[in-house]
Amino acid sequence: MDAKAFQEFAFERLLNEDPASHSLALLGTLPATAGDVPQRLPAILRVERTPLSADFPRHLSSGLVQDYSWLFAWFGTRSEIPDVKISVIFPATEVHIRKYTKQEILMVHETPEIYDRIVKPYILSFPPSRTLWVDDLLSGKSEADRILYKDEASDYGYIILPDMKWDMTTVSALYLVAIAQSRAIRSLRDLRKHHLGMLKSIRRESLKIVREKWDLLEGGIRLFVHYQPSYYHFHVHIVNANQSGYLGSTVGQAHLLDDIISMLEIDIDDGSSILEKMTFTYGLGDQHGLFEKMVAVQPELPE
Repeated sequence: MDAKAFQEFAFERLLNEDPASHSLALLGTLPATAGDVPQRLPAILRVERTPLSADFPRHLSSGLVQDYSWLFAWFGTRSEIPDVKISVIFPATEVHIRKYTKQEILMVHETPEIYDRIVKPYILSFPPSRTLWVDDLLSGKSEADRILYKDEASDYGYIILPDMKWDMTTVSALYLVAIAQSRAIRSLRDLRKHHLGMLKSIRRESLKIVREKWDLLEGGIRLFVHYQPSYYHFHVHIVNANQSGYLGSTVGQAHLLDDIISMLEIDIDDGSSILEKMTFTYGLGDQHGLFEKMVAVQPELPE
């Protein structure tokens, strides 16, 4: 989407303001055409302040700051220092709107029985079209030039590419993602001991990529898996280990890939896996599609 398109954005309301990430989530509309009929569809703009470059201090004495009021500053237009990064979700569905709306978090417990009764049907209710963009990535239909590594094995293959959250420049904010080829692995619960080869390969190739491309040593990245994830197609987040302020890497949502590998290594070869039998505890926002049902069943749990 080019800059001209943003002039057509009609703001409706603020969904969220996050001081930790210096970002805003804005709901509005953008023009679209269905056949020959012009219309406006919901759109979300996530506006995030970009990190300051390492050479920022030398600009302080060269006219960079054009105006100031108390502790605020407005910067002049300089191509080497973008002021903000804008992410566009268009057309935005009700699910997207709920996701980006400020939420009250409650910790919930998910037993294997609750997973089978509530969570699994919820996951299966999503049509394949919800992750069509993932299929496009895996097939090379979109962003083929951004893929850093590809293992094409149908059951255990994966791709590694930069996450859209990353500007591809600020190494301290490095953010890659590994996405499994198989549709059968929807979440952490679906992992089995026979997936160890894939998981170890993701770890090995991620370390190799960041060492060769960005000179990060072993131990310089954090690899983790979300539960609940933002979309139900198995993927691993790969971020700079020194990255701070990213709420998605907090306890109650992120599970270290190394810990997952260790659990599967000591798991039994046949039968229910350890990840099937575990009770997971995680934070769930009040806008999440599982929130009401999960909160309702919490009193059923034994103390």
